[in-house]
Amino acid sequence: MKRNILRISFIYLVVTIVSTGFSSKRSVDLSRYYFDGEAVCYYVPNEEEVKASVSESDFSLFLGKTYVGFKEAVGFKESQGRYTVINEFGYMGKYQFGKSTLAMIGIYNTKEFLADTRLQEEAFDAYTSRNKWILRKDIKRYVGRYINGVKVTESGILAAAHLAGAGNVKKYLRSGGAVGFKDAFGTSIGYYLKKFSGYDTSFIIPDRRAKVI
Repeated sequence: MKRNILRISFIYLVVTIVSTGFSSKRSVDLSRYYFDGEAVCYYVPNEEEVKASVSESDFSLFLGKTYVGFKEAVGFKESQGRYTVINEFGYMGKYQFGKSTLAMIGIYNTKEFLADTRLQEEAFDAYTSRNKWILRKDIKRYVGRYINGVKVTESGILAAAHLAGAGNVKKYLRSGGAVGFKDAFGTSIGYYLKKFSGYDTSFIIPDRRAKVI
């Protein structure tokens, strides 16, 4: 009988200890801790607010008047920066090269040209280098002058040569703007002189024989 009473008492004691361990209502003293209200109370935007506040324009890269900025500006004007586009006149790629111009700088496989973005960038460099050599005297003579109200800069001359060819740019400059040129879309040398004015094209070395391949 005593053994049964002791056994029951022991079981009760164990149950009491375990139950109180899980249901303890012992308070915790937080007086030693300090929270700055501004640090812990902040606003988290929901998904729709995040979408509304973030747009593609937030991730644009500012290139300024660098040579890379010059290339990207010309490429966007020519094709909106699309490497695989071919217009109705057969001009192709980001910078809208014709087949004869590509052949001049050593590119004969137009399919390969359209598929190779690096080749297109190198083609622009080579062609600009050639134009800078052809126009070297005119760059020296006319940069800083105003023609038809537009200040002439080296980058403007090189962009205009990409549009119209170096020979037509020479005629325009040497005639004081009297002998003009417009492409099939009506874009003029004067427009390119103004639009692409003031970029740093010193990176380009004049080379009459510049080729990609």
